[in-house]
Amino acid sequence: MSETASTRATRRTPDRPLHAAPDLLSSLAPLLAAWVPRQRWFAGKGRLITGFSLVSATELLPCTADGGTPGMVQLLVRAQQAAPPTRATVAGDCYQLLLGVHPALPPRLAPAALGRPAGGPLRGRTVYDALLDSRLCGLLLERLRVPGRIGALRFCREPDTELPSGLPARPIAVEQSNSSVVYGDTFILKVFRRIAPGLNPDLELPRALAGAHCPRVPAPVAWFESEAAEEGGEPTTLGVLQPYLPDSADGWQLALHALSVRSDFTGPARALGHATAEVHTALARALPTTALHRPQLAEIAARMHARLEATARAVPLLEPYRPRLRTAFDALAALGHDGRSWAAQRIHGDLHLGQTLRTAGEGRWSLIDFEGEPARPLAERRRLQPALRDVAAMLRSFDYAARSGPAGGDAWSLEWAQRTRDAYCHGYAEAGGLDPHAAPELMRAYETDKAVYEVLYEARHRPDWLAVPMAAVRRLAAGD
Repeated sequence: MSETASTRATRRTPDRPLHAAPDLLSSLAPLLAAWVPRQRWFAGKGRLITGFSLVSATELLPCTADGGTPGMVQLLVRAQQAAPPTRATVAGDCYQLLLGVHPALPPRLAPAALGRPAGGPLRGRTVYDALLDSRLCGLLLERLRVPGRIGALRFCREPDTELPSGLPARPIAVEQSNSSVVYGDTFILKVFRRIAPGLNPDLELPRALAGAHCPRVPAPVAWFESEAAEEGGEPTTLGVLQPYLPDSADGWQLALHALSVRSDFTGPARALGHATAEVHTALARALPTTALHRPQLAEIAARMHARLEATARAVPLLEPYRPRLRTAFDALAALGHDGRSWAAQRIHGDLHLGQTLRTAGEGRWSLIDFEGEPARPLAERRRLQPALRDVAAMLRSFDYAARSGPAGGDAWSLEWAQRTRDAYCHGYAEAGGLDPHAAPELMRAYETDKAVYEVLYEARHRPDWLAVPMAAVRRLAAGD
């Protein structure tokens, strides 16, 4: 049977690879416009997508029309949106997409499907989320086993690190701000979805901690990245492979369980304070530090003020508390007036109970996910900051657990939160961290700033949870 003109026009020939096909993105755009906004990692919810622009495309597995084997393509695309950007969402955000291409998608992968392009080089084939296909996830591990370059991507591995082949891949289907795949019980691959140019802290900081011989953080063994946009610039981190800790439970689930059975949690909290201080000490030893004087403290306070004002405009429920919350930031700015300075260093940046793991046997804590708050710019996440910002964030997490667990914020659970918060602070000070009780202005400012961030997040994503940070707002506004 002879080819039609349409078939000849859309077939990809050897001298026109997939990434060079001019109609690749335009043919995928209708599918992406319907699929991308439904993903947890999409930062522009509530704003119309007006189009996409292609940053790069790399064919990891041939996407030919022949045979029944899947293809795989990695895309970096910018999502153009109609409404003006806010602090949390920048116009033209860049996202990483890993797409499978299959002539006839097996039924088990039906939930992963984006659809069939009506034209372009992938016309007539089903396009789907490759990170929900264990077979294609296995291909990513094979790429990491053999360092080298494929198109715009570079696959890297730590020297003297062996990665076994054939480990079964298990995609984690839980909705997250990124996507993860577990290989056997040995490794976990985090694939970053919202991409900012440069070195991601979730690769940078664990590597530095490994160099400082800090055992509290799983050390990266491999990663992949895209080449720097400018000569001499840093490559952009796209994914990180780390050891998987199969016999561990995350701190959030452990705390909720303790609340559900009305069990004391001060021992684990004190040990977690120790672990946090050890990580901060190692980061200060491995990476640059600085001192914050009056101008820097005033600048930090000004940013906190700006976030408060923007959040009060977006969430009117916050407005009555705004004047009293401002006093916490004013007190921070005033700290430098007497000539005092405060140490600043690299920190975790988004520390909460869900970013911690505790082994089932010895009860040892580890810290994970050093990416920082994904909604904030990469330069801000890599900024040197007081280590007590992490401590304040963890205190907010204990409060979250007490107010959202089975007890629902009753008198016993609130007392549990206070005891647990105190134990964590004592453990942190015992292990060499600055005693949080010795820096009340700093702690109140950072806890207030975190609560304001939580109000905006919950109002946008989980309105049913808004009461949790608002309870903290009322307490902090009262000066407690």
